[in-house]
Amino acid sequence: MPITLVDPDGLPKVDAYRQVSVATGTRLVHVAGQVSWDAGGRTVGEGDLAAQVEQCYLNVATALAAVGGTLDDLVKLTIHVVDWTPDKMPLLLDGIARASARLGTTPVPPGTLLGVPTLDVPEHLVEVEATAVLD
Repeated sequence: MPITLVDPDGLPKVDAYRQVSVATGTRLVHVAGQVSWDAGGRTVGEGDLAAQVEQCYLNVATALAAVGGTLDDLVKLTIHVVDWTPDKMPLLLDGIARASARLGTTPVPPGTLLGVPTLDVPEHLVEVEATAVLD
């Protein structure tokens, strides 16, 4: 595996992600921000943050699979959530857990969570952008 995830001493331990990733692969993969569209371009989980997070992560997994990767190859995630407030964290984590259960793996690369006023269309509540490294 070309990715090593690290939580250095002196930084907080966070269950949802690791503080540092070290990649030693040869192919850098950038996945466009994934929203909660299904393969037909229809929004999944309108009004349901957890369902939309789940679909975003499934879409990231689908994109990575197309180039021979998996969520285990992730080195960085950036998550944009509309009108973010800390009370939405359980919904975010629920969506990640649901996707992880379906995919059989829990992605925990370094991540950035950003609150944004809006995304591409009003029904989208979250967008997940990913970077991976493959051998």
